[in-house]
Amino acid sequence: MGTTADGTSRIPDGVRERARESFGPAVRRLRREWQWRRAGVEPRLDRAADDFEHHVAAHRSPIFRELAGVDRRLQENKAVNLAIAAERLDGGVLRPGQRMSFWRLVGRPSYRRGFKDGLVLRQGQVDGAVGGGMCQMTNLLYWMTVHSPLSVVERWRHTYDVFPDNGRTQPFGSGATCSWPVLDLQIENRTAATFRLSLAVDGTDLVGAWTSDRPPSNTYQVYEAAHLMTNDLPGVFTRRNVLRRRVLDLAGNEVGDELLAINEGRLMYQPFLEAGGAG
Repeated sequence: MGTTADGTSRIPDGVRERARESFGPAVRRLRREWQWRRAGVEPRLDRAADDFEHHVAAHRSPIFRELAGVDRRLQENKAVNLAIAAERLDGGVLRPGQRMSFWRLVGRPSYRRGFKDGLVLRQGQVDGAVGGGMCQMTNLLYWMTVHSPLSVVERWRHTYDVFPDNGRTQPFGSGATCSWPVLDLQIENRTAATFRLSLAVDGTDLVGAWTSDRPPSNTYQVYEAAHLMTNDLPGVFTRRNVLRRRVLDLAGNEVGDELLAINEGRLMYQPFLEAGGAG
């Protein structure tokens, strides 16, 4: 190895890159482990066999989509991966003051644990990787949670908008991406109630619900407060929006309006833009 002008060692770029590739995953894992310990995140939640009496929020999303040029096997494997993760999470009870971490509970996807090469997105392109498909579960968890009194304390947005709005039932940016162990979804119970999470792969759908031991005092409406598409460079389009939620009492009166997220993502399709660049 050479030295710099001040006599310190200079590490060749190739050596530095190989070291980063070798030690990077371990460093990221240690950082996440430290964060879990510092936040008091447990590796498992208590289980409750029966649903709690009071319905809070529920959602279902289709596992299979018609995607041109994509191997159907990747979606079939995604269903297997989702079922493994759902088994780890289903029936978990989140008590007052507790925080749950998606990756802390599910654990690292691996072939040894039964995970398969499922559908993932890399730089906006469809690909396959072990454990692929977990984003569908974090999307569903996030959407259910923002319709509940629970607090999302860590959430990562998708950086690409892959599919046009045809058939979209939720606003752009209403999900949460994940990647072991760096991009996590964490939810905290800052209420006096206890909540139970239900998750399952039901035929062709992923289904989930939050129920509680106390009746809810509010309902929630998520809406898109602002939206803009811009043509930043030739062939490069960016989509931005703001998500908010209305808090309603049981009589339907609005008692609050809260900022949920500010999203930005590069479009992987060609949009129709009105004059002036706004869609």
